[in-house]
Amino acid sequence: QVQAVESGGGLVQAGDSLRLSCAASGRIFDKSVVGWFRQAPGKEREFVAAISWSGEKANYGDSTKGRFTISRDNAKNTVYLQMNGLKPEDTAVYYCAAESRAGTWESWGQGTQVTVSS
Repeated sequence: QVQAVESGGGLVQAGDSLRLSCAASGRIFDKSVVGWFRQAPGKEREFVAAISWSGEKANYGDSTKGRFTISRDNAKNTVYLQMNGLKPEDTAVYYCAAESRAGTWESWGQGTQVTVSS
């Protein structure tokens, strides 16, 4: 099954940084917007960031704007999420997905856990 694979999560302290990676198997990222989402226990999935195919356009959720940076390396079929100034409220499972032509998010990975201690 073609899907994305997230990695890079871990346990860090408040104020630390982490870089998440989202690697695609197959060509699921070709010409696609790729997004990062997160879901904390008991909460709905939240949009974190998205990046265009060219990498020239990026959007961020209100809670991550200014602290997180999304980037991509199309030669490696990989999208990154650099997270700086982490806060305990950033604790969640982080997922990536590719946007389909219909505007839906597909090819979800299994997620990577990020835990930020205070």
